[in-house]
This record gives sequence, C-alpha cells and structure tokens, in this order.
Amino acid sequence: MNERHTKAREAFMHLAAEFLKEESNRTSLITVTGASLSPSMLHGTIYVTIFPETDEKHALEFLGRQRDNFREFLKDHTKARAIPNFAFQIDPMEKDRIHLDETLRNAGKKE
Repeated sequence: MNERHTKAREAFMHLAAEFLKEESNRTSLITVTGASLSPSMLHGTIYVTIFPETDEKHALEFLGRQRDNFREFLKDHTKARAIPNFAFQIDPMEKDRIHLDETLRNAGKKE
C-alpha cells in the first residue's frame, strides 16, 4: 500500500467519525475503528463498533440509510477527485478482541 492510499484511508476514517458524531441520534454509541479502501480507491468499508451490542441491527440500518449523506459529506469535506462508495460494517477484529478480553478476564477470576 502506498503512502497516498494510506493517507486517504486514514482521512476517510476520521471524516466518518466526524460525520457520525454530527448525524447520530445517540441512542447507541457508534465508534469508527478502521477503514479499508480497494486498490482502485473506488470502494471502501468503514468499520465500526456499536454499544450496546443489542442495538447493532438498528445502528447498521441507520448507517445503511446514511450512505448517500455520508458521500455528500465527503464531497464537501475533502478535495479527493473521486469519492469512494463506502459500506459500513461491524469490525470483526474488534469483536474478537473484546471476546478474548472477556475470556482472559474470566480465566483470571477462576484462579
């Protein structure tokens, strides 16, 4: 991955966090944890965590409805020539990390 690609990915991640801060209704906590871009930079994924987990379905529906608004937000807040089409997705690595933390915490209590 070249430096331009890395900088673009990081910029889109930060802009996604800013967008969600402005647009979220705050019924659940949506945190941007990462972003990925295709090599062509035409498609991307914004990875999020949602708390409480019981609100994941509703929050993902909200994020799906906000895709066009997010794209418009990016047009207004970036100088990129082409704005990627983004999808929002639960961060699977963060879920694994949380599960591992809980497992280790529970193993420590047994001793």
